[in-house]
Amino acid sequence: MAPLLGAHMSISGGIELAPERGRSVGCDIIQLFTKSSNQWAAKPLGEKEIGAFREKMRRYEIRLAFAHDSYLINLASPDATMHKRSLEAFTHELERAEALGLYALVFHPGSHVGSGEKAAIQKIAESVNKAHQKTKGDSPTGYKVLTCFENAAGQGTNVGHRFEQIAQMLELVEDKKRVGVCFDTQHAFAAGYDLRTEEGYQKTFKEFDKVIGLEKLKCFHLNDSKKELGSRVDRHEELGKGLLGLTPFRCLMNDKRFVQIPMSLETPKDDDCHQDKIALDLLRSFISKK
Repeated sequence: MAPLLGAHMSISGGIELAPERGRSVGCDIIQLFTKSSNQWAAKPLGEKEIGAFREKMRRYEIRLAFAHDSYLINLASPDATMHKRSLEAFTHELERAEALGLYALVFHPGSHVGSGEKAAIQKIAESVNKAHQKTKGDSPTGYKVLTCFENAAGQGTNVGHRFEQIAQMLELVEDKKRVGVCFDTQHAFAAGYDLRTEEGYQKTFKEFDKVIGLEKLKCFHLNDSKKELGSRVDRHEELGKGLLGLTPFRCLMNDKRFVQIPMSLETPKDDDCHQDKIALDLLRSFISKK
């Protein structure tokens, strides 16, 4: 059984075009935005649009898709107006992801902007709880889309760069079945987790398991890093061209614990996504044939 690999795909021209774009470069899975990532407003998804997306997912045999929320959202904001706007936007993102039948909505926990780490952690968890309350759904099983905290690089006043911070937020979330974690390799490295050697890789995920629990790990972002270990700067690079090197990705491709956890590239690329195909081919070349 091979890892589930893919990349972030553009929704330019229509969200239903993302599955075909993913298949053209060899994706098993895709990540996408459900709307413009740099705008608050978005027209509601229509039934025709939703139907076309689901049909294209089947036609191009994309196993699953997950979304990343808007970069404008800050659930930790101490400013009442900004927080209200962020919570409303986040709730709408969950609604859009559920309507499209997505696996998860990945989000950056937030930035405390001077209010402090403790207050931010509390506010983020409360915000997730409020969003969950508003998106229970009418079916007996409720919403299926997962709400996934992404580990941060620790830039500025961002929280979530230490596993302990994520664990605290997860503990404060009321509906534990709806939440998980997206592990970003570049963010982890920038936050001080040294993945460059097999020993460092094993140590990092041992710590993740101890502090958070591997059962909470629901998806990956695979990125090399333009910045050094512990820099706390969020700068992605193509695999093998940054300071992380290829060892962590070789380890991930052969780690049986993660074989069915979706892994998406978020590395720099041109419009034709040729770099994604090269990176996916490289990752698959690491998979042991034993």
